[in-house]
Amino acid sequence: MNLYDQDFYQWTHEQAGHLKAGALSQLDVTNLIEEIESMGRSEKRELVNRLAVLISHLLKWDYQPERQSRSWELTIKEQRLKLGDHLQDNPSLKAVFDDAALSAYRLAKVRAMRETGLPESVLPDTCPYNTQQIMGE
Repeated sequence: MNLYDQDFYQWTHEQAGHLKAGALSQLDVTNLIEEIESMGRSEKRELVNRLAVLISHLLKWDYQPERQSRSWELTIKEQRLKLGDHLQDNPSLKAVFDDAALSAYRLAKVRAMRETGLPESVLPDTCPYNTQQIMGE
C-alpha cells in the first residue's frame, strides 16, 4: 500500500515538497492527475449546490409570496454573493453555468416542494429563471 492510500494528508505534503524542490521524477503522477480532476469536479459541484439553494429560495419567494420572509430574502442575497465570489475565483465555470443551473433546478424543485408543501404540478418543469434573474442582475 502506498502513501496515497495510507495517509492522504501526508501524501499531499510530500507531493507539494517534490513540486517545490523541482523533483518532478518523484511525483506520484497517476494520483496527482486523479486529484486535480477531482478538484475540478468539486468546484462544479459547489456551483450546482449553491445554485440549488438559491433557486429553491427563488421558487419559494415566487410561489408562496404570502410567506416571504426576511430570512428568505437574506438567503437569496447571501447565495448570490457566494455564487459571485465562486465564479470570480473560478471564471471558467461561467461557461457551464447554464448546464449547472439545469442540474441545480432538479434539486431546487424537490427542496422547494419539501420546504413549502407545494405539489410538483405547481412548479415549472424547467427552470423559470435566466442567468440574470438567478444572479439578481
